[in-house]
Amino acid sequence: MTMTPNDCNGCFSGKSINPSLIEKVTPIARQLNCLDINRIGEICVDTIPQLIGMNFASVYALDDSGQILHLLAHNHPYPINKIVSLNQTPSSPMIMAVKSRELVLIGDIDTHRRPIIRKSQRLFSDNYQTKNCAIVPLICQDQVLGVLNLADKDDDRITNEDLALIELFSQLVGASIGNIRLFEKMQRQATTDGPTGLCNHRSFYETLEKELWRIRRFGGWISLIMIDIDNLKNINDTYGHRAGDHVIAEISRRLKRCIRQIDTAARYGGDEFAVVLPNTRTSEAEVVAQRMLESISSMPAAWETEQIPISISLGLGEYDSGSNPEEMTHRSDEALYAAKKSGKNQMHVFSATTV
Repeated sequence: MTMTPNDCNGCFSGKSINPSLIEKVTPIARQLNCLDINRIGEICVDTIPQLIGMNFASVYALDDSGQILHLLAHNHPYPINKIVSLNQTPSSPMIMAVKSRELVLIGDIDTHRRPIIRKSQRLFSDNYQTKNCAIVPLICQDQVLGVLNLADKDDDRITNEDLALIELFSQLVGASIGNIRLFEKMQRQATTDGPTGLCNHRSFYETLEKELWRIRRFGGWISLIMIDIDNLKNINDTYGHRAGDHVIAEISRRLKRCIRQIDTAARYGGDEFAVVLPNTRTSEAEVVAQRMLESISSMPAAWETEQIPISISLGLGEYDSGSNPEEMTHRSDEALYAAKKSGKNQMHVFSATTV
């Protein structure tokens, strides 16, 4: 049978769940009310199956694209898929449950008829001792966020009480994952510049402080590149401010492609950017800066029917543990000013005689 949440409305009145089980559910619900996705995964594959009497469990989270399920946790003694595409064919029972947004309860997978699950759709069925399972979409605010798989009921029969517990936990887990997603979104908004997707001014300085603390403890260097878009005012005046915003976003994307994962690119303000390069000497930073110059100036920004020529100017410096964020940005800014003064579309390296 295929169950929807409405089919289980009567299960939550308390009549279908033994009062002693309610006492066991309450502390689990409290544990699920957290912002630790790994902890939630552990509860899904350890605590919940034990309470319901299921031997095997796995929980997957749906990525932002809504097309890929990523394994969060499982208790199987054998390997299982870590990534599952919703587009794969034939669809597995798990994919069918996610797409239908309905709990799939299977008493005997060999004779199950709604929906019919062919042998080719259950490649791992031989790994289980019994033929029963429950596949539960995890939904929050009408959005599927993942799926919980439970299999091998001890007595080979999923009761109404089991079903009530499964449905209850699916809602609790879905709400918890939804809270984590919301918290992460708020965190990103607090540290990210919306139009460009780069770090914002505040998180840029936090990164500098963190990297300085690291080299004070472990040694090393930091290189800092300050970047300014050339002639942005002329672009705004000629093509309009929407075109100018498009140029800022396009340059942001190209800058990000020029750096490593450990580097931090930030929108410093307006038409100015900053890039923090940990463990990087001047000679290495110059290679990165040159790559940025070429990436930006080699191709115009396409805007509607226009091809807008774009370029940037850069100033960079190398700093040690004796530096502070204000000094670093000031010195790299001095080098940037020198690059602008010398004709733009070039880089300058900070030195005492730069300006």
